[in-house]
Amino acid sequence: MKMNPAHQQGSAKAFTLIFWLLLMGSLTLFFNGFIEQKNNPNRHLVETGAGATDVVLLRNQAGHYVAPGFINGYEVTFLLDTGATNISVPATIASKAGLKQGRQAMVTTANGVVPVYATELDTVQLGGITLQHIQAHINPHMSDDIVLLGMSFMKHLEMTQRDGTLTLSLPGI
Repeated sequence: MKMNPAHQQGSAKAFTLIFWLLLMGSLTLFFNGFIEQKNNPNRHLVETGAGATDVVLLRNQAGHYVAPGFINGYEVTFLLDTGATNISVPATIASKAGLKQGRQAMVTTANGVVPVYATELDTVQLGGITLQHIQAHINPHMSDDIVLLGMSFMKHLEMTQRDGTLTLSLPGI
């Protein structure tokens, strides 16, 4: 049985279209992973060191240290910010993590003076480091889903920065 030439041509076009769609989809997945790796090279944070309490972070392409972590068991992405006095949690994340909004305060940010709300975090975890009862504030003016990990957490750690890496550890361990 011979196939109709018009039918053969239609099948060839369909297979060509499917091929290109699969190729484009594969390339999109590959490059999304590539871009994510450049923006957050620590997305698969591994605990290192004796007792797994040292955390080694790689600097991203913008020169920042970004890493996954947890606030009260809720998964977040941290941007380490030694210029921030407290941990600053966007209101959308605070709501999802069940944080209680406390007293209003005014803070100075890169975008000017804004009102924020005090809160206390039961636990903050970054790799193998977990600290309890950490002061933070809820910032309704932060539009993204990145938590600024400020000095209310970092002041409890020893920090060593060398060759594009930052090593965090608990003192005396």
